[in-house]
Amino acid sequence: QVQLVESGGGLVQAGGSLRLSCAASGRTFSAYAMGWFRQVLGKEREFLAAITWIGSNTLYADSVKGRFTISRDYAKNTVYLQMNSLKPEDTAVYYCAAQQSPGGLTLSYDYDYWGQGTQVTVSS
Repeated sequence: QVQLVESGGGLVQAGGSLRLSCAASGRTFSAYAMGWFRQVLGKEREFLAAITWIGSNTLYADSVKGRFTISRDYAKNTVYLQMNSLKPEDTAVYYCAAQQSPGGLTLSYDYDYWGQGTQVTVSS
């Protein structure tokens, strides 16, 4: 079983930055890719970014391209989401997810494990 724990959320003013972390653990952690999603109450979970564990190939949603950066630390089993130029519409609960085998990267059901989420609130 894989456990994912997000951290780094909080309250920030518009234009500010936050860095989210997602620490993965388990008896033997292995993943093909890790992703970040966000969800606003009453709306579907939205794909933001993904990174392959080996090779660090990245993929971004158009809504965050150029503002958010996904990265990973292989030694620490941790993936990060650096968020810059934050806007009030970025307010949501942010989730990280792990995909064990190669597949699509942009849909919730592409992923096998999920963290509990961390709240990000951007004030205007």
